[in-house]
Amino acid sequence: MKSFVLITLACFIFYLLLTAGSGEIGVWSASEIVAGVALAIVIALLSKKLEWGSSKAFNPIRWITFVFYLFGPFFYQMIKANLDVAYRVITGKINPGIVKVKSGLKTDLGVTVLANSITLTPGTLTVDLSKKNDLFVHCLNVKDEKPKPGQVYGNMAYWVKKVFE
Repeated sequence: MKSFVLITLACFIFYLLLTAGSGEIGVWSASEIVAGVALAIVIALLSKKLEWGSSKAFNPIRWITFVFYLFGPFFYQMIKANLDVAYRVITGKINPGIVKVKSGLKTDLGVTVLANSITLTPGTLTVDLSKKNDLFVHCLNVKDEKPKPGQVYGNMAYWVKKVFE
């Protein structure tokens, strides 16, 4: 119940920020306030089954760590991968293939964030997931048929585990 109220309140406040300046009651119209309450309740009900629908999601330390992850390790991996892909395009030295790597993560949210982080990194694409949370990743340059996880996605799993598990 506590998480439902927190999510509803957060969604309503976010909605109010987005619709500020629409009207009659202060800076909002009556219809905007009613729509905001209705949407916030619907979103809270839909997110009830999601893992982030707990009060842990509102922990400011997790948000700060997530922002650090985005602008630190993830950004570093993006730069490194962009340079590698540029090198491979210029030289034509590619050896594409699909490899299986262990994620080391237990929650669906953690695995999803890691898979999306891998996919957003140039030269790699997460194509499948096993029941044991192993990822199948297409790489532009496969050096080893059974690579260590760090060879495919660096230290991203460490940060994802720290923030989302």
